[in-house]
Amino acid sequence: MSIQYSLLLCILNILAYSVLEITGTNKIPGLIVFGDSTVDGGNNNQILTLIKADFPPYGQDFEGGKPTGRFCNGRLVTDFLSEMLGIKHSIPAYLDPDFGIEDFVTGVTFASSGTGYDVATSTILAVIPLSEELEYFKEYLQKLTSNFGNDRAVETARESLYIISIGTNDFVLNYFTVPGRSSQFTVDEYQDFLLGAARNFLIELYGLGARKIVIVGLPPCGCLPIVKTLNGISGRPNLEVIKKASKDYNVKLQNLVASLSIELKGIKLVYADIYNPLLRIIQNPNLYANILFFFHELCMGYHKGFENAEEGCCATGTLEFGFLCIPGNVLSCPDPSKYVFFDAVHPSEKVYGIIASTLMDTTISQFVK
Repeated sequence: MSIQYSLLLCILNILAYSVLEITGTNKIPGLIVFGDSTVDGGNNNQILTLIKADFPPYGQDFEGGKPTGRFCNGRLVTDFLSEMLGIKHSIPAYLDPDFGIEDFVTGVTFASSGTGYDVATSTILAVIPLSEELEYFKEYLQKLTSNFGNDRAVETARESLYIISIGTNDFVLNYFTVPGRSSQFTVDEYQDFLLGAARNFLIELYGLGARKIVIVGLPPCGCLPIVKTLNGISGRPNLEVIKKASKDYNVKLQNLVASLSIELKGIKLVYADIYNPLLRIIQNPNLYANILFFFHELCMGYHKGFENAEEGCCATGTLEFGFLCIPGNVLSCPDPSKYVFFDAVHPSEKVYGIIASTLMDTTISQFVK
């Protein structure tokens, strides 16, 4: 995507959001989210696992500097999307005791950091498997019915926008790291195994009333700081193998989306590409300081480019995430907005904001009439 085209999209975004606010034509009453740390608002705070982000420096740029459990210095893509759609500032975690069913009507995340489509992934990291996220959703529907009546529950399930962001851990923290699945499956076979799980999940979600669904592809996994740091260790695949696995998986996922869109009557299922938007930022961090990007960044309140696309802001930025991002580490960067990654796995809030803006242009706009 050219700089000029990005600028044009930004201007159109500003106009579109203004029209939505003025006319009230936004037909999305809420966001319902499933997945991993890319969309977990803090569910892991309530379970016994090491995969947590409920301490500084996580959340340092969130409202009040609060570490909510988000693996980021601030908000996530889904939080930004919720605000862009005029719903609310951020999406609460279902297990967060500070929120109740009244808060969840307009948005809730069932995501668990560290989880995957593969139940072995969640078992390795002692987090909530995707199947249990779905059970929580069923419980949520029951609470909606009890508190607001069956008609409201059915309408919420049908009209809300579902966002599913999951799969990275299956490759980065499971298949390419832990012996087991790699001895059972080739990369191609494992992709098909995960996509079979994705297919089953989508069909079950459809059966529970979901009709507007965005399913997110994999990021460029070979570009994550932790993956690059571990590159070359004996027995690990090289970066090209990991990069190819991400790209091939995304192609297959798009084929699955096309197939289910025909198979499931009345569904609007859309693939969301985050691979290319994130890769563009990583490969061209300084472009975001270009004057032609000023208005694009103004959409998100950012006016500077990135200075570092190689390491994360936390500690050395090469391996650390979660509990390894020790509070007060003198090696941590003073300004996360200069970094593409906040820790060795997860993007910074600034990147999430830019990706959210891109998704509004390319994906979410398809659900807004």
